Amino acid sequence: MTSPYAAGIERHPGWSWLDEYLWVTCEIVADLAEGRLDRRPPIATVARLEPRERALAVGPASRWTWRAFGDGSYTHQSVVAFGSPAFVLGSMAGSALGNSARRRAAAAAAVPRWVEDGHGEITVTTRKVYFGCPGSALDLEWGGLDTIDLVAPEVFQTSFRNAYTGLHWTVQLHTPFASLLFVLAAVTAFPAHPRLLEGGWLPPGFEQRCAEIGRPCRPAHRLLLNRSYE
Repeated sequence: MTSPYAAGIERHPGWSWLDEYLWVTCEIVADLAEGRLDRRPPIATVARLEPRERALAVGPASRWTWRAFGDGSYTHQSVVAFGSPAFVLGSMAGSALGNSARRRAAAAAAVPRWVEDGHGEITVTTRKVYFGCPGSALDLEWGGLDTIDLVAPEVFQTSFRNAYTGLHWTVQLHTPFASLLFVLAAVTAFPAHPRLLEGGWLPPGFEQRCAEIGRPCRPAHRLLLNRSYE
């Protein structure tokens, strides 16, 4: 299926996929700042929407979770050997080496790290981001997030408490719409976030580059700041 954002790539040589998604992000954010989201064209999505919830964008994503593979426990195996002293000593040494290897493996598995949980599609709405992927789906409402950040141009990171288990999770969504996720979450629940106020959700000089390549974008950051002072 052809991406709905392919046109900009085809018409502007040197214009990357990320550039196009950032350009679309600026358009959505500008409409948000001007109170015009209801005038945007409908977006097709399989995600379930609540009454008066509007889908703003759909795109690819992968989910990464900060977690460990184990809790540090392992099975300690004991050996009872009969025979010559050399055989008994050899059996005991082999058992000790095996237990040592299992202990090291268990300790390594207990160290948290970023684990990729799957690829899927995100639907970005006025209220949340929904990540659809069998076994690792996410339904994150902007107002339910504890922390947010844009740790890379294509990486949105957030932490939250699971409403069903009570466990605290830190996850990343790797997606070309990472900046859009950040802005929507920040405007909703983190309006004083430094990255929002300083325009750090866009690469430096992005608006100027858009103009130079013949794909001018609306001044989304300035419009957001003007909105916050009203």
